Amino acid sequence: MKGASILIVDDEEGLRHGLENLFSREGFTVHTAGSYESAVSAASRYPVDAAVVDVRLKGDRSGIDLLHELKRLEPDLVVLVITGYGSVDTAVASLKGGASDYFLKPIDNTKLLESVRRNLELRTLARENRFLRAELVQHSPHTFVTRDPGLAALLDRADKVKDQPVTVLITGESGTGKEVLARYIHFSGARRDASFISLNCAALSESLLLSELFGHERGAFTGAIERKRGKFELADGGTLFLDEIGDMSLEVQAKLLRVIEESAFERLGGVKRIRVDVRIVTATNKDLSALIRAGRFREDLFYRINVVSFSLPPLREHAGDIPLLVEHFLAKYSERYVREPITLDPATMGALAAYSWPGNVRELENVVNRIVLLGEASFTGGPPGAVPGSVPGVVPPSAAPTASPGTQLPSPPGTPMGVPTVSLKAGAEDAAARYERKAISEALAKNHGNKSRTARDLHITRRTLALKMARYRL
Repeated sequence: MKGASILIVDDEEGLRHGLENLFSREGFTVHTAGSYESAVSAASRYPVDAAVVDVRLKGDRSGIDLLHELKRLEPDLVVLVITGYGSVDTAVASLKGGASDYFLKPIDNTKLLESVRRNLELRTLARENRFLRAELVQHSPHTFVTRDPGLAALLDRADKVKDQPVTVLITGESGTGKEVLARYIHFSGARRDASFISLNCAALSESLLLSELFGHERGAFTGAIERKRGKFELADGGTLFLDEIGDMSLEVQAKLLRVIEESAFERLGGVKRIRVDVRIVTATNKDLSALIRAGRFREDLFYRINVVSFSLPPLREHAGDIPLLVEHFLAKYSERYVREPITLDPATMGALAAYSWPGNVRELENVVNRIVLLGEASFTGGPPGAVPGSVPGVVPPSAAPTASPGTQLPSPPGTPMGVPTVSLKAGAEDAAARYERKAISEALAKNHGNKSRTARDLHITRRTLALKMARYRL
């Protein structure tokens, strides 16, 4: 693995020299040491990605002692242990101490090299996964941006239940942030390290919804060519968010009620009982009491899902949050599209603040997204009594204070506006782009702007590097 560095620790000079030649030929930066003390010194002075350590070293300290010290200095360090005196106890002690592999002398150089490469790749993947998970948690929509006292009180109530396994019902108009609240409860609560699984009950037919919720066995129905795990299994230990639960059929409601009561279910076509620990959060923009009276929603299920309830107000009832939300979304989409931060002039901000926002926060986010991406915005109507027309718009940071008008905020009555949703895929792509930009920036800094060395370190061509630098404006 070119560009990686390795520390060879053995008190036999011939073996050190042989391994140094082996890894040097493969493009590694090699450091060597013949004792515990010199190895610790080298690991402290140089950046080291992997170490090959002999169990028996001259002096009072063993290779197992060195393994523990190296892992203390760098927990992610890949350490492979070698020995000419193999025993089960030594192997167990090595692996318990954090060794990635264990080799007996005489060493098979090919297998040793393959093990080092494989474990370095696994370390890289683990680091990227930790970064991507942290980025997804940080940037997934689970933060409430508000100064409204009513919403603040609602969040205080959510804080009191977020660590408890109670079911939660969230109601409110479309676009008010019901899933955002569900994510807030999950990601700020005791289940934050487990999965958050979301399912829109209105988007699927009854049969597909049953399969999505409970999974199925191979051959359970036509087209079931393999076993599939359902959302309940995937959410085990975490949270299952069921959106638009008011659209769920009575048959599915009955099966959901049974799972809530028993914490167990069978896959479609299966007989094995599967036990799960899942917190259920549901949401709807419908009046469930009216659906119960109409015979379209089970009253017993309502009581099961309504242990704790939250009613989110429409944006027009906390319009004082609009400027704060606009600034939040401007920053979010400027980062997503790798754009310079922008601001809106007072006239544009005033138009946004005065609008009634029938699509609520989701509609506002969509408009700000378009402002950042295209420099223009439109919505379905102006503020009450307003006359459609143009207002001054986006002010880039480099522009003069008197930016020319031109960003149109037309208000043609009845013009529908698309409502995007933030998917996990989009979040992952967003996080990956930030990771890539960060890696390229750090490599450029390390190589003092030298593009050839940077491309070599990143294992990409100069042309690919140039394209990515242009994309990220580096």
